[in-house]
Amino acid sequence: MSLDTATRERIESLLKSHRVVLFMKGSRSAPACGFSAAATNTLNELLPDYHTVNVLEDPEIREGIKAYGDWPTIPQLYVEGELVGGADIIRQMYGSGELHALFGVAAPDRTPPEITITDAAAKAIREGTANAQGLALHLEIGPDHSAGFQLAPASEHDIVARANGLEVHFDPASAQRAKGIVIDWVSTVQGEGLSLKFPGTREVKSLTVQELQQHLAAGSITLVDVRPAAARAELAPLPQARILEDEGYEALAALPKDTALAFICTRGISSQDVAERFAAHGFSNVHNVVGGMMAVEESC
Repeated sequence: MSLDTATRERIESLLKSHRVVLFMKGSRSAPACGFSAAATNTLNELLPDYHTVNVLEDPEIREGIKAYGDWPTIPQLYVEGELVGGADIIRQMYGSGELHALFGVAAPDRTPPEITITDAAAKAIREGTANAQGLALHLEIGPDHSAGFQLAPASEHDIVARANGLEVHFDPASAQRAKGIVIDWVSTVQGEGLSLKFPGTREVKSLTVQELQQHLAAGSITLVDVRPAAARAELAPLPQARILEDEGYEALAALPKDTALAFICTRGISSQDVAERFAAHGFSNVHNVVGGMMAVEESC
């Protein structure tokens, strides 16, 4: 694709106006694809501020930036006018410390975290990875303590923790957040799976619809609806509820840590996961509404 002069000038103006520019799908606060989310998550670890360009809102820039840097995919990171690369390269440079050096940030602490893997979790991991030759177990922990396991090739820059005869691979930020965690295997009404418990985490309490209504009437609890817009369209949120999708984790995480919080979803499943994240983030009075909005409907 050829790049017309007007679009080239617009791109060059952006690069001259900002030291760090990420061309992405969506915005920093609301990425619109997994690769853009991965790029912003990494940059957020190192930079308090950087400029983003939402290519979904500008078709000329979306196609033009691919021609400008001869790079076929989005997102694309530019630093001081030079193309760094896409999401995979950003992640690799973060793990190696090259990105820290590029931004003038102190090199990451590469000390492996001390973790615990229970016997039940170790058994499940061994069974689940029995045929995963050449792959390592990676654990990524976000700023809100959301966590995800995946099997992927090991990198020489991984930070590796060992417990119960197993290895778990981390990126630098996840390794810091993993200090003291307990990896367990749990069975709940939602199913079975690996679970993380962070040091000092309080238990999430169950709240019935009747108890929720009493708290709301007394103004003694903050209700947070974690459902996406489509689910809220089917069953409208309670008028007192704050909407997680609208406000975002960061805004709600800024509340005082002793705030009484209740989380609700359609059936009380995904809200349990969100409640556990807030409990892991230091909140001491966290509840999950049993049965969710379906239980609210049944009580009416």
